[in-house]
Amino acid sequence: MHTSFKQIQKALKDGETTCKDLVSHYLKVIEEKKHLNAFLEVYAEEALQKAGEIDQKIQAGTAGRLAGMVIGLKDVICYQDHGLQAASHILDGFKSQFSATAVEKLLAEDAIIIGRQNCDEFAMGSSSENSAFGAVRNALDTNRVSGGSSGGSAVAVQAGMCLASLGTDTGGSVRQPASFCGVIGLKPTYSRVSRYGLLAYASSFDIIGTFANSVEDTALLLEVIAGQDDFDSTVSTKSVPHYTQLLDLGYKPKIAYLRETVENEGLQPEVKENILQTIEKLRADGHTVEAVDFPLLDYILPTYYILTTAEASTNLSRYDGVRYGHRSQHSKDLVSMYKLSRSEAFGMEVQRRIILGTFVLSSSYYDAYFTKAQKVRRLIANKTKEILTQYDFIISPTAPTTAFEIGKNTSNPLAMYLADIFSVQANVAGGLPAISIPNGFDAQGMPIGLQIMANSFEEAKLLAFSNYWLG
Repeated sequence: MHTSFKQIQKALKDGETTCKDLVSHYLKVIEEKKHLNAFLEVYAEEALQKAGEIDQKIQAGTAGRLAGMVIGLKDVICYQDHGLQAASHILDGFKSQFSATAVEKLLAEDAIIIGRQNCDEFAMGSSSENSAFGAVRNALDTNRVSGGSSGGSAVAVQAGMCLASLGTDTGGSVRQPASFCGVIGLKPTYSRVSRYGLLAYASSFDIIGTFANSVEDTALLLEVIAGQDDFDSTVSTKSVPHYTQLLDLGYKPKIAYLRETVENEGLQPEVKENILQTIEKLRADGHTVEAVDFPLLDYILPTYYILTTAEASTNLSRYDGVRYGHRSQHSKDLVSMYKLSRSEAFGMEVQRRIILGTFVLSSSYYDAYFTKAQKVRRLIANKTKEILTQYDFIISPTAPTTAFEIGKNTSNPLAMYLADIFSVQANVAGGLPAISIPNGFDAQGMPIGLQIMANSFEEAKLLAFSNYWLG
């Protein structure tokens, strides 16, 4: 089947297929591979109907730029009149009253949305095992995780259930599952894409990102969903480049890697060997690739978890059982309704992060933790951007290991959190753009991802370099 939108467009133009045929194929694959647990809901009839309408538009010459692209949405992105749960029981029965701006932009260009995809509950996790509806399984080895939190979105693209997906990235939740599943995962600059219609986990970190099999498709999706939005006061008003026309690199960029990432004790030996080979190949191709010291690396993960849990404890306070979603049947008064509704419907990881966030925001510990973490975040951002004024990119493994076995880290939250050790820097350092691209396999045939980070709003450079490396 087609693995790029260019192939699909050619097949549609040559009359070899129709949008209806494409949707029918994807629906068949979703059914055949439902054991992977990638989708929570599939919009079969609706997608087929939409495909028929777009086929008519194609014949009339009025179809949008994404006509024939079938896309899935992570279950934290609003789609009007469709279920939205954040993979949690706290939102049982809830339907969104509006669509996210990114979704509206996809629909305006005639993309076909085929369903909502499983993820870690409220995007809190690194393995997609925290879903209230069961773990997402890696298509290459069903005993292994898909990565998280956007695991269902990554696996859907990996397994050919749709051409592309929208996920979200708070600390690596697009890039890490992309690495584990062997697909391309892009986290744009914070504010490049509107967050309107995205269920908030940590508002100063969250960003909508993309999964695809080709850099060209990644560039096209970003071109469509990026840009200003009257509904989001944090979104950038910078004009959106024509990313699809800027995929030729044209020069030899100067590249840095953090010495501490390559020398990290937690690095799987095959992942270490992979990044060292990548560095040598880039040098052999004529690039300047230099090691730089980043002594703040050990502080990135603690800073991230202090700040994101603090923001989560605030953002998730709106789920109280009063207005929508789950309401406990055992409550006796208002206070017990709040307590019971949340304790019954929130999963353990979500409860853990809410409690941690409430603790660091408490009056006794606010300055000791939250205020201090904000200061450290600024130091990390300044140091990272200082490096990116001297180098075009910072490269690293996307994750310290390949996909691990389901259940391996569930009893050890710290081990699970360490899966994000390389990816969180882009989010902590002011929301820098970063991408994970496939970069080989380990001895068990599991994918290894290469992470490339650039300075703010330099997605065009990032995509061009990725295209060069994969070319």
